[in-house]
Amino acid sequence: MIQASNITLRLGKKALFEEVNIKFTEGNCYGLIGANGAGKSTFLKILSGQLEPTNGEVIITPGQRLSFLQQDHFKYDEYPVLDTVIMGNKRLYDIMKEKDAIYMKEDFSDEDGIRASELEAEFADMDGWNAESDAAMVLNGLGVPTEEHYSLMKDLPGALKVKVLLAQALFGNPDILLLDEPTNHLDLDAIAWLEEFLINFENTVIVVSHDRYFLNKVCTNIADIDYGKIQLYAGNYDFWYESSQLLVKQMKEANKKKEEKIKELQEFISRFSANASKSKQATSRKKALEKIQLDEIRPSSRKYPYIDFRPSRDIGNDVLMVENLSKTIDGVKVLDNVSFILGHDDKVAFVGGNELAKTTLFKIITGELEPDEGTYKWGVTTSQSYFPKDNTKIFDTDLIIVDWLTQFSEIKDATYVRGFLGRMLFAGEDGVKKMRVLSGGEKVRVLLSRMMIEASNVLILDEPTDHLDMESITALNNGLIKFPGVILFSSRDHQVVETTANRIIEFLPDGTIIDKITTYDEYLENDEMARKRSVYSMSSDDENDN
Repeated sequence: MIQASNITLRLGKKALFEEVNIKFTEGNCYGLIGANGAGKSTFLKILSGQLEPTNGEVIITPGQRLSFLQQDHFKYDEYPVLDTVIMGNKRLYDIMKEKDAIYMKEDFSDEDGIRASELEAEFADMDGWNAESDAAMVLNGLGVPTEEHYSLMKDLPGALKVKVLLAQALFGNPDILLLDEPTNHLDLDAIAWLEEFLINFENTVIVVSHDRYFLNKVCTNIADIDYGKIQLYAGNYDFWYESSQLLVKQMKEANKKKEEKIKELQEFISRFSANASKSKQATSRKKALEKIQLDEIRPSSRKYPYIDFRPSRDIGNDVLMVENLSKTIDGVKVLDNVSFILGHDDKVAFVGGNELAKTTLFKIITGELEPDEGTYKWGVTTSQSYFPKDNTKIFDTDLIIVDWLTQFSEIKDATYVRGFLGRMLFAGEDGVKKMRVLSGGEKVRVLLSRMMIEASNVLILDEPTDHLDMESITALNNGLIKFPGVILFSSRDHQVVETTANRIIEFLPDGTIIDKITTYDEYLENDEMARKRSVYSMSSDDENDN
């Protein structure tokens, strides 16, 4: 159990949290949600002890171990991967190192022997002999190849570092697990593995995530941060959304009835307060009127952008033909003889762990990169808008947002462009911000504004949900569902993929593809069945061999 008791945090004159009291109990997974800036990550830091509150305290059941997802990707650069994971249980790791140091001594004394015996007993109690195999199992589940388990952290690419740090947090069955955006930069297979891990995890989990599908899958409760308070709801994210909307509706209806009663009493008092025979009743109603209190209904601090992609022209039957595309990068064949044809109704999700292949294909068909072999051809009625995964070069400019966006608008009018920025929650003077100073979420919203302004009939999006809050992801999801043109996209957000795509193209590790006309959930279900058939077939073969 972990409990926040009267937690207040003041940043200058502003109170981010005000006397928050909440208890998180064993066996539950709590989704911590709230608008951008509400303090989700800050609250996790308070719970983990990384940040001291202004007032109040965090209470943890004595003897329980708390684990949290580290955000510093360079902290463990000089350590091997397996050691980094085992460090998730600090006491176990310290015992391992102290034991090793004692056994390495040349002048091994009786005192050393006694100490080693004590450490061995504690090590065995903590199931230390299985530590490496347990760590390897978590790493493999998250998609970290076995051959990398003994590499130094500094030698891993960023995506694998993220997985190792997540494995560290999960390692050793902690009593309390705090996860801040654990699905960020994970591929869909790793996310699916993490979902199953948390569903079967029997202790306390508190997780911050912008992935609605993930929250629906793993959460038993939702803790909603709004106006410096945290309200607890039973159920997953969808249940919270429906119940919170219902609660506001009920309060409004109750207020309406109270307002009607107030009006009725006021009319009676006005008519009969001067009438001697009715004055007693009027006085009684006046007292009743004073007792009526309207419920305070504060609108949520959440703000939803409005995303609406409207193509300026209809798309014809010929959209895109890709023939035998191949591309090798740094000696690795990323695309291998890739071919497909797009029709005018296609909304294609590119999935699979081979993220470089997806990005490379998008760069080739948008003209940013030349293939080694093969060709592609866009239909004459098509116009394309591209959302790149890496936008570093785009924002390396001193232009302000409005001036930069005006370049892509047929109507060269700042007021017209500001209208699109307003939809994307850039209010007032935000439009004169310089491009290079924008946050990750602001950059994404600027690029989506550009795509709306360009009014293309083909959208190409490479991980557009990265850096977006849940409200913006919901708005983008709705915009993609409504879009009447063709979409090619990759996303780690399961719900975006499932509700948008009618065709799935999976990139395999060798750069080839599997192409299916299907929804994502159906694709996963068939893929799982195929795996089971494969396992059954192999086991049958083994039995026949015996």
